[in-house]
Amino acid sequence: MEFTHFVSFLPGWLPLTQSVRHGSKAVTRHRKPMHITKQKLMAVTKYIPPKPAAPPGAYPSQTRQVQEESGLILLKKRQLKNLFQDFKMIAVAQNNGSNSEDLMILKNRLHKHGIMIKFFPNQIMQSFLNDSVYSNMAPLFFGPTVLLVSKNPKVKEMLTTLRASPQMTLLGACIEDTLLSIQGLMSYSKLPSVTTVQGELISGLTMLTSQTAVMLQRHPAHLSALLQQYIKQQSTDSTEGAPQAEAAS
Repeated sequence: MEFTHFVSFLPGWLPLTQSVRHGSKAVTRHRKPMHITKQKLMAVTKYIPPKPAAPPGAYPSQTRQVQEESGLILLKKRQLKNLFQDFKMIAVAQNNGSNSEDLMILKNRLHKHGIMIKFFPNQIMQSFLNDSVYSNMAPLFFGPTVLLVSKNPKVKEMLTTLRASPQMTLLGACIEDTLLSIQGLMSYSKLPSVTTVQGELISGLTMLTSQTAVMLQRHPAHLSALLQQYIKQQSTDSTEGAPQAEAAS
């Protein structure tokens, strides 16, 4: 309930105050509940204004700037090319915190077997390998790595020397243009050397020639008897093969 006060002013009269009573105002406009399907439709079809575009220069340019390689990088790549051409064994090992003294001891031990240690940055190595036939070696170069190279494959000597240096972890190697894993290097180290294989081949050929010479030096009658026996065996095999051929036909 509300009360409104009216004040009237008349000449010669005191102000008169009168209270008028008003009834309560009824609210007739209620918001009707919206169906759930319509609510979903309104939410899906709601207009979403586009985000304002970023001002020019806020983001870096998408065009890549091609930088020319410096003279030092070209020199390192030339050295790597000569390295892969002159050395038959190129192994990759990861250096896990070796100090200068450990590296010096390892260099001396490997030098006794004709193996040298080379250092190249991984960025230059990957840039060289990606443009060469040795691109499969690129994943081996991550973190601090070193190269163990030798002109002749000295896999067995290298594995024996690295056992005494736990800081060096062998990752793989390229032996005579063939990429080998750790298991492949272990199998390769168990193979006999080239000189051993050549000696076995020569001894086998010498034994065959010596047997032929001994046979020729025997009595001619013994040799003729052997030849007659060989001819008899050949004729027997041919006669046995003829009936079998007729039966098959």
